[in-house]
Order: sequence, then C-alpha cells, then structure tokens
Amino acid sequence: MRLLMLGGTEFVGRAITEEALARGWDVTVFHRGRHEPPQGVASLRGDRTAEGGLKALEDGEWDAVVDTWSGAPFVVRETARLLDGRVARYVYISSRSVYRYPEPSGLGEEAEVVDGSPDDGEVDYAAAKRGGELAALDVYGDNALLVRAGLILGPYENIGRLPWWLSRMARGGDVLAPGPRDAGLQYIDVRDLAIWTLDAVEHGLGGPYDLVSPPGHTTMGELLQACTDVTGSSANLVWTAPETILEAGIEPWTDLPAWLPPGEDYDTLHQGNVGKALAAGLRCRPVQETVADTWAWLQSIGGTAPQRPDRPVLGLPPEKEDEVLNPR
Repeated sequence: MRLLMLGGTEFVGRAITEEALARGWDVTVFHRGRHEPPQGVASLRGDRTAEGGLKALEDGEWDAVVDTWSGAPFVVRETARLLDGRVARYVYISSRSVYRYPEPSGLGEEAEVVDGSPDDGEVDYAAAKRGGELAALDVYGDNALLVRAGLILGPYENIGRLPWWLSRMARGGDVLAPGPRDAGLQYIDVRDLAIWTLDAVEHGLGGPYDLVSPPGHTTMGELLQACTDVTGSSANLVWTAPETILEAGIEPWTDLPAWLPPGEDYDTLHQGNVGKALAAGLRCRPVQETVADTWAWLQSIGGTAPQRPDRPVLGLPPEKEDEVLNPR
C-alpha cells in the first residue's frame, strides 16, 4: 500500500505513520518541517495555509491519504481537489464533536450533526471538523472515510491530558481525585485508532465511523490508579464529590483532564454508541497498557510532553488543588 500522510510527525499522524511503516507500507509524509518525521518515510514539505503551499503534492499517486486537519475546512477542500484522480481513498480524521449537543443517548453515526461548509475559513472546532468532512465527501464520495474520534490518549500526546495526570502522580502527596470513582470513561488509544484506520483502508470502508472505546472500557478510578502504579508514586488519591469540585470553581475537562461530572456533558462524551466500529473490527487495549506506554514515552523525552500551540495548557494549578484538599 502507498500511503500519503498529511502531517505524520505528531500524535495521531505519527501513530498512523508508524503503524503503516510497521506493515511495510510505502509512506510519504507531507509536513511543514517543524518536527522530524519517523525514519523510513519519504518526506515532502509544504504549508497548506500558504499560497502555493501544496506544490510538493502536484505529482505522485497513492492508494490512500490520511488527513488530520482541524483548521479551516477550505484547506481540506483544496487538498482533496488536488489529489483527486491520483489518490484512491481519502481518510479524514474527524471528531465526535461534529454531533449536535447534547447527542441523544444511544445514537451513533445517525445522530444529527452541526452545520458546516467545505468553503469555510476559520470557524469553531465542531464546524471546522464538519466542514472538513464535507470537503472530503464532496470530492471523494463513497471513497471518503470519516473517522470520528472521541477522546484520544496514548504516546506522543501533545494536548496535555494523560501526561498531566502522570506528572501529577509522579509528584506524589495528596491528589484531588474527581469522583465518582466508578464513572466509566470512553477514550481511544492513539495506536488502536491507527490500527483500525489502516485496517479500514485495506478493507475499503467509507462513510462515518465513531471511533472510541465502548462505554465503561475503564473508569476514572482505574485510570488514576494506573497512573499511580506506573509512576511508582506514593500519591494518595483523595476522592472528592463532583459538587465539591464544581463549588470550588474547578473546570471539568480542562483543570481535571478527561473528567466530567454526571450530566449531559458526561453522557455525550462517555456514553457514545460505537457498535458500528466494533462490528468493523475495533479492538481497544487495556488502560494499564496505554498509561504505562505513555509514561515510558514521557520519560524517554525528559518528562515534559510537547504542547500544541493552538490548544490551551491543561491541568489544575497546585494552589487551587490545595484549597480544596486543605480548606481553611
């Protein structure tokens, strides 16, 4: 298989690139040159937002392209049009954020989506991902695969969710652990996303697929205990009621990454129906493996995870955590 990877040097793109190389695929990575791509790829450079930035892609043929773009949809439109006739399948890594909020319980890919346009410039994240989907569909139709990922964790993470929890556990001491402890979590290990996506390419799948673990694949308690175990920490998890956390002005999802209190947000993010992807071969590794491998990667790069410049820095400030754990 000949794969064109748009990006391929960080997080999701890198995981897909490494999985393709492990399969013996011929991989070309098109990137801006800010980070070195994995060994063994053909490297093309260009900036998709700049005039003439796609020039390096004007020649060449591939069996599939994988696009992780999350900015202005017209960029996906221009890329798809340029590759039309020279690339057989277009894979767009989208997001479950394209569904209208709140997503009705039990619905999957048939749930109503937000408005979007392939001609849009800079818009909010949900509209950008929907516009990107429409751009791929407009050009590739049934040969466009839309991978609607949920929460993504694993090695190379540059968002700051699992790396923050690991770093916090490594510091030790009393840790604010957001309850309920047995609340189920849905997420996808980035490598399981990569495996499923490339399997889907091989099998010629098209259309939308929600890609995240089944509800309750792990729990908040299991996730944080795994972080404590792999870091060898003496951290003491102080389980705290959601009401106490919210009353203290702590923001779910951002101050305490991956955590949401019971309610519509939680149901939308952690109770999704992924039957279609499971029927199409999705397999999810244990949370302990995801956590251990992310910790090993984090240590291998000096303990500080990279941070995407277009995303906010996540995590609870120590002084705010102390206010809740040690009220005065």
